[in-house]
Amino acid sequence: MVAEQKEDSALLTPFDEKLHDLEIYLDTVFNNTGDPIFVKDEECRLLLVNDAFCHIFGLPRDEIIGKTLAEKVPLNERDHFLSVDRQVLKEGKEVLCEETLTIAGEQTKTILTKKNRFVDPKGNYFLVGVIHDISERKRTEEKLKLAAGVFSHSREAISITDASATIVDVNDAFTRITGFSRSEAIGQNPSFQQSGRQSAGFYQAMWKGLLKNGYWCGEVWNRRKNGEVYAMMKTISAIYDEHGTITHYIALGRDITAMKEHQEELERIAHYDILTNLPNRSLLADRLSQAMMQCQRRQQSLAVVFLDLDSFKNINDTYGHSVGDELLIAFSTRMKEALREGDSLARIGGDEFVAVLVDLGSIEECKAVLDRLLLASSQAVKVGDVILNVTASIGVTLYPQDNVDADMLMRHADQAMYRAKELGKNRYQLFNKAQDDAVKVQRASLAAIRYALDNHQFVLYYQPKVNMRTGVVVGVEALIRWQHPIEGLLSPIEFLPIIENNPMSIELGEWVIDSALTQIGQWKKMGINLSVSISVNIAAIQLQQPDFTPRLIALLDAHPDIEPHYLELEVLETSALDDVNNVSKTMDACIALGINFALDDFGTGYSSLTYLRRLPANLIKIDQSFVRDMLDDPDDLAIVEGVIALAKSFKREVIAEGVETIEHGTALLQLGCELAQGYGIAKPMVASEIPAWIEHWKPDVNWQV
Repeated sequence: MVAEQKEDSALLTPFDEKLHDLEIYLDTVFNNTGDPIFVKDEECRLLLVNDAFCHIFGLPRDEIIGKTLAEKVPLNERDHFLSVDRQVLKEGKEVLCEETLTIAGEQTKTILTKKNRFVDPKGNYFLVGVIHDISERKRTEEKLKLAAGVFSHSREAISITDASATIVDVNDAFTRITGFSRSEAIGQNPSFQQSGRQSAGFYQAMWKGLLKNGYWCGEVWNRRKNGEVYAMMKTISAIYDEHGTITHYIALGRDITAMKEHQEELERIAHYDILTNLPNRSLLADRLSQAMMQCQRRQQSLAVVFLDLDSFKNINDTYGHSVGDELLIAFSTRMKEALREGDSLARIGGDEFVAVLVDLGSIEECKAVLDRLLLASSQAVKVGDVILNVTASIGVTLYPQDNVDADMLMRHADQAMYRAKELGKNRYQLFNKAQDDAVKVQRASLAAIRYALDNHQFVLYYQPKVNMRTGVVVGVEALIRWQHPIEGLLSPIEFLPIIENNPMSIELGEWVIDSALTQIGQWKKMGINLSVSISVNIAAIQLQQPDFTPRLIALLDAHPDIEPHYLELEVLETSALDDVNNVSKTMDACIALGINFALDDFGTGYSSLTYLRRLPANLIKIDQSFVRDMLDDPDDLAIVEGVIALAKSFKREVIAEGVETIEHGTALLQLGCELAQGYGIAKPMVASEIPAWIEHWKPDVNWQV
């Protein structure tokens, strides 16, 4: 066989040998060409393919030759795929067509095929085709198309600049938002839109961040073509080439003006009063804190001024809230005009306003502003056809003289304002630290007394009252004590003055009456007979209550086994009885129930004779201050003699307090006073000690002469 080949080779002419070599070269070129090449017969069947063709379909040559490979084309394109081949074979015209192939049942590729007809010497038709794989190009085109669509149809303004920040393109949203056309924007630096609301430092920082990080994001205030300033949320990104060099910048911006306006409106609602447009309590607190820090740096003073309209509620009730609102608006305008530049005014609710006066060098500067505020507030205001006349009460505290925090400054100014109202309104009052401390002590004391009353810490002690001549115990006086859990037993002087003219004194007074009635009942059950009564001190404020008599009847009804004549009420002669006539009527009503009255501490007040003449008390008590010194002081002795004489003249009984010695009792008996009480007779004692004392007590023999 080898010999035959050699023989055949030997038979080839030089020309034939060249042709043979050419075929080998052509075959080599054909199979090493990067683009797939194929030849089809008149039935569109593949006759010849190169290696690149096999590769693109992922099939060996023996599975390709003799096939049309139409199955590799999507079903809906197969007829068109074969019709193109037939058209080329029939018409002989070159066709360039784009086709989609399915590779390995999954992957799709887009190919661009150049098809042409070839006729051999025998007149046979062949279809020759060259394929270009354009899948990557198509994907790139799709991306570009998508990017172009995003660029064109984005609702955000997009601008592209070159590396020198010159605009090279903008989208439709940019022209819509800015008002500048594409031709007006291209070639410009983006700075042509600047509004002037942001400093050069802002833009320097923006570019510094952009160059450092490759992007920047933030709010920018720009100006539209029509001059309107608007806010934009902007993102700028740098575009780099393969060498890391910036080639372009792309900026995306969204118009957030409406959002910023809404945000500002919310902030205004949060920090400003809707009616007067003044700062509210929240913003005032912030401004006051800042002013205090500034005050410390400058070593000056500031004033917190609390203003409250006098009788504003009457205006609302009389004319309605709409008129009241108009008054508040007018008032706030006048107050602002009365203040200095740099001062602040806020409305913190209702008819309450607070001003902060800053940079005060002296109290006189503050007083000048306060005088203007009072004058402005007292001027008449016309609302419609109504003329309104109002005034204001003003409280003031100075910082750092009042060295507390912002919240306490407000409270102190508020307290001073209430003091101004108490003093008659239409005035200002400076906060007084000593007075405030006294108020705090008063409040603490009232709270402690309230707690003591609620927790049964008060007790009654009893001091006997006797007839020194006959030796009869005519009664006892109930004396309140506070059994303090820490401080021990406290006398009335340590707590009764605190609740004077306070409603709590009424409650405590009723507790004393109720406790005394309860004690009378207990002594009665023990067989102790008090000839007269238990006397109870009663405060003027309690006696002057319009419902005093009904409340006393209710207390008596709670002790049905106790007859009213066992109760004696002692009225202090030093009490300020505003309406003696009504007090007298109240006493008459109580006397009709069987209750007795005594005038206590007689001779120490300014209305002794008036009270003696007009108040139906059947017993007069000589104050112990006169009795105690009567043996040594002729004046006190004269007073005691005078009181005893007055009692006899007015047909009243008389009893002396403060009998500390036998000599006191002897002197009183000589003056005609037989009833007495005091340490010389007995000290106040708890209820359980009274029975034994009564049983063993005897008057001094000197008193029985």
